[in-house]
Amino acid sequence: MFRRTAGRVSAGIRHMRNCRVNISTPPIQSRPVAISAIALAVLPPLAVLALSQRAMFEFAPDDTLPDRKIAALLAGEHLTPPPPLPPAVFATTEADILRPSLGSASRDWSLLDGEFRQRLLTVFKLLAEQHGYEAVLLEGYRSAERQADLLLRGPSVTQAGPNMSYHQHGLAADVAFLRDGRLIISERDPWAMRGYELYGALAEAAGLTWGGRWKMMDLGHVELSRREVLPGGRS
Repeated sequence: MFRRTAGRVSAGIRHMRNCRVNISTPPIQSRPVAISAIALAVLPPLAVLALSQRAMFEFAPDDTLPDRKIAALLAGEHLTPPPPLPPAVFATTEADILRPSLGSASRDWSLLDGEFRQRLLTVFKLLAEQHGYEAVLLEGYRSAERQADLLLRGPSVTQAGPNMSYHQHGLAADVAFLRDGRLIISERDPWAMRGYELYGALAEAAGLTWGGRWKMMDLGHVELSRREVLPGGRS
C-alpha cells in the first residue's frame, strides 16, 4: 500500500513538471507545497488503516504456537483436574470487586463437558510448562437460576439469559491466575494481562473460542462452540 502511494506521489510530481507552463508559480517553489499537501492528504488515512489492522494483543509468533503438541495431548494423554483450592483463595477484596458473586460459583470440573474439560486442562498444562502461569478455574458450569441472577446485575456482567450461555451446558469457563498463592484477576496488572494474552493464544490453538476477541471483552472466558445446544443456534 505504501509503495502504491509513493508511486502516486511520484506520478503527481511528474505531472506537475509536464504542466509547469500552466502553473503561475515557478515549479521550484510550488513543489514543496504540493508534496506537503499530498502528504497531509495521504498519511493520516494510512496511519489509521495501519493501526486498525494491528492485532488487539501482541501474541507470540505463529511458529511458537504448540498446535501439534496440543493435538497430541488431546489425542492421547488424559489429563485430570487439579485438586480444589481452599475457598479463602477466592474470598479476596479484588474478587469481591471484580466478581462479586464468585463465592457461589461452581468450580466442579466433573460438571464440564468431557471434550471441553480436556481442551481446557491442556491449555492449563501448556500455560504452566511453557510460561510459568498457574491458571485457576473461577467458574465452570452455571445453573439457569444463577444465569438469571447474573443477568439482573446488568450487561457489564452478562448479556445472556438462562439457557442462552454455554456455561449452562458445561461448555464454558472463566479463568484467572495464581501468583504467590494469591488470586489475580484484574487485567490492570501487567503480569496478569500478559497471562491473558498467552492463555487466549493457547485456547484458540486448542480449538476454543476466547472472550478476549469479543466486542465486550471477557479475557478470562473460553468456550467450546456447539451452536446446536443453544436455542435457535445462538452463540
